Amino acid sequence: MAAMDKSGTLSVGELAKRSGVAVSALHFYEAKGLISATRTHGNQRRYERSVLRRIAIIRIAQRAGLSLAELKQYFDKVPEKHISAADWGHLGQEWHDMLSERINMLLQLRDQIGECIGCGCLSLKDCPLRNPDDVMGKKGTGAQRLIQKAEQAKSE
Repeated sequence: MAAMDKSGTLSVGELAKRSGVAVSALHFYEAKGLISATRTHGNQRRYERSVLRRIAIIRIAQRAGLSLAELKQYFDKVPEKHISAADWGHLGQEWHDMLSERINMLLQLRDQIGECIGCGCLSLKDCPLRNPDDVMGKKGTGAQRLIQKAEQAKSE
């Protein structure tokens, strides 16, 4: 187990070991503003233990398909140090809503991928029947039927 220094902070190597993330990734996260470090008189990085939670969330969120830019937007809403349970609860509720919407879109995609989903490009045989004269293309770009269903479900 990595040892903390006298101040209770972790070096970049100790943080890498504890989090399972490469030092280069930690530097990248820091450059992107997702985590931060203080510097010693010798200019060595030192991280608060609370950074471990942020890194765990980053790793899980990335596996779920969230971008680092999205994570930064959410992380900017909570204090960097001494995050209260209420702060995490508020952030969790925002994520719940956003993730629920993504899950619904993924379920729609999974369930409708075998059919024409409204963009008119998946099947030349079906398109004249499901999308005659490219009516959906006149409504906008992308999978218009899928977008319409998602908007209807949101308003219900």
